[in-house]
Parts: sequence; structure tokens; C-alpha cells
Amino acid sequence: MSGGLVALLDDVAALARIAAASVDDVAAGAAKAGAKAAGVVIDDAAVTPQYVSGADPSRELPMIKKIFWGSLRNKLFIILPALLLISAFVPWIIPFILMLGGTYLCFEGAEKVWHKLRGHSETHKSPAVERGPEAEAKVTKGAITTDFILSCEIMVISMNEVANESLLVRALILVVVAFAITTLVYGAVALIVKMDDIGLHLAARDSLRSQRIGGLLVRGMPAVLSTITLIGTVAMLWVGGHIMLQGVYDLGWHVPYDAVHVLEAPFVAIPVVGGFLAWLVNTLCSAVLGLAWGLLVMAVLHPLLKALPFGKKGDGHEEGDLRAAVAGYRPATPDRSGHRD
Repeated sequence: MSGGLVALLDDVAALARIAAASVDDVAAGAAKAGAKAAGVVIDDAAVTPQYVSGADPSRELPMIKKIFWGSLRNKLFIILPALLLISAFVPWIIPFILMLGGTYLCFEGAEKVWHKLRGHSETHKSPAVERGPEAEAKVTKGAITTDFILSCEIMVISMNEVANESLLVRALILVVVAFAITTLVYGAVALIVKMDDIGLHLAARDSLRSQRIGGLLVRGMPAVLSTITLIGTVAMLWVGGHIMLQGVYDLGWHVPYDAVHVLEAPFVAIPVVGGFLAWLVNTLCSAVLGLAWGLLVMAVLHPLLKALPFGKKGDGHEEGDLRAAVAGYRPATPDRSGHRD
């Protein structure tokens, strides 16, 4: 009897060790996949605040909440099942989907750089709440649609990073990635869009220190949003360029990939900082190549977008934004430091 109990306890302990190892594998895989998708995550956090900028303060968090749940539903009930089916039955297509996503990242990053260099600015629209509940619903729907595109990129990149795991482990990792990234992005978005409210609250207090901090927060929000957008653009070009480098290498064209490694090789032997410098060279090369590929795609796509009804935005220039074309609407980014004045 005691021997059977000991054997049972041994079995339970063994199962616990297996379960713990599986949890570790899922956690490590989720961290690896999430880190690889960091560029898209940053861009997602940079884009989303634009949809609630200028809204009444009482409607900002409810709008973000709706976008959050829409994003999570997209990831868990549409994108995840589709990717699992693809990985189970036609896994050879994943690299091509990944390269398509990388091309999109390069295009989006290059388009932002191009518009910035040419000095384009978007026409400011009135806040959604001033145009009624239907307009607010349209803005929210457009944000969820745009997020769907970004979510596809995040999940495909994540799937590629854990492609060698079993189907169950892949599914668990992608579920963790979906929850973690969606929470991270929209937690950050909520903090960003409410930062000026926090600043106004502090500025209204009697403490001189609180007033100074509050004024700094209110005045600094446009710079914060601009910085996040810049980082997101660079990250998109870097991640997109690296995806394309790796993709063409896997397809048999080794020259670009090998050339980048030749450029980073002299830095590897430098003590202490060699690894970082080599990574920096690789990142810069990937970003430059991503920009070049994105500009090439722009040269092909923009004439096509101009010919489509949704490609003409009427904002003073004819270059179409692909996300706006898909979403149907993309609000402008007003200066949040004065949207209540």
C-alpha cells in the first residue's frame, strides 16, 4: 500500500515537473515571440492614441476599452485559429506571409518618412464626440480595423519565432502573447491619453511643485506622442528590413544577408561593447534596407491607390495611407495640450 502511494507521489511529482517545464517553455517562447514583435507593438501604441485624441475626457477610456476588447477578439478568435490551421496543414506558406507582413512594415515606415520629409500634415477633424455617437462608433471601428492589421503582423511574427514547438505549445504561447501585448499596448495607450488629465489635476493643486509637474506633463504630451511615433517608425523599418533580409536568405539569395554580417563582423571582437555595436550595425543596415524596400513598394502602390476611390483623401496631397484605405477613416492628431481650451 505504502509502495503504491510512493509510486503515485512519484508520478505526481514527475507530472508536476513536466507541467513546470511546459510553463517555462511557454513563458520563454512568449517572451521571445513578443520581443521579436516589439517594433509592431511600439507602432501600435503610437497609432492608437490618434483615434481618441480630442475626444471628451469621459469618452476616452470607454473608447480605449472597446478597442482593447475588439483587438483581443481579433487575436484570439480570428488570427490565432487561422495561424494554427496554416501551421498545421500548410506551414511552408508562413515565411511568405511573414515576408508580406515585413513588406507592409517597410511600406508603412517608408511612407511616414516620405510624408515627414515632404512636410505633409493631416487636416484636423473635429472630435468624434462632437460629431455624435455614430461618428464615435465609426472611429472605434476604424481603430479596431487598423489594429487587426497590426495584430496580424504581431501574431505572424510570434508564430514564426516558435514554429518548432508542438501545436499545443504554439497555441499556448500565442494566447499568452495576445493577452500580454494587447494589455501592454492599451494600458500604455490609456496612460498616454490620460496623461494631460493627470497634469491638469496636478496643476490645479496648491503645491507649487505639483503645479510645475502638472504643467510639464500637459506641455510635454505632444513631444511624447511625436517621440513614440518616431521610435515606432524606426522600429517598423528595422523589423521589416530584418524580416526581408532573413526571408530572401531562406529563399536562397544570400548576398544581402551576408553583406550585413560582413559589416558587423569587425565590431564583434571589441571588448565589452562588441556585441552591442554588432547588433547596432545589423539594426541600422536592416532599417536602411527596409526603407529602400518600402520606398520601392510605395513607387508601385501609390499610383494604384490613387486610382481607387478611397485612395484620394482630400487632405492636400494624394499619397494614400494603406491603413486609412483599409480602415476607411483615420482621424488627425490634434495637440492634446489644448484640446479643452
